[in-house]
Amino acid sequence: MEKTQIYARLRKIFEDVFDDSSIAITPELSAKEVDGWDSLTHIRLILTVERSFKIKFSPAEVGKLENVGQLVALIESRA
Repeated sequence: MEKTQIYARLRKIFEDVFDDSSIAITPELSAKEVDGWDSLTHIRLILTVERSFKIKFSPAEVGKLENVGQLVALIESRA
């Protein structure tokens, strides 16, 4: 799966999870920059990503994620 496809799917996931279609999904985007991205929303986001891409992350992998670019790289490594 190409990065452009991953970002397109993530854009839809972010729109649904955060109920905001104006979020610009960039590699540098982090929780600090998104209103409402707290620990509970983070869990919901990760679970939605796992279901959408049919993959599973370990708690250690999720704990190391600092931005969307790292999430995309993790998805790429599994797809």
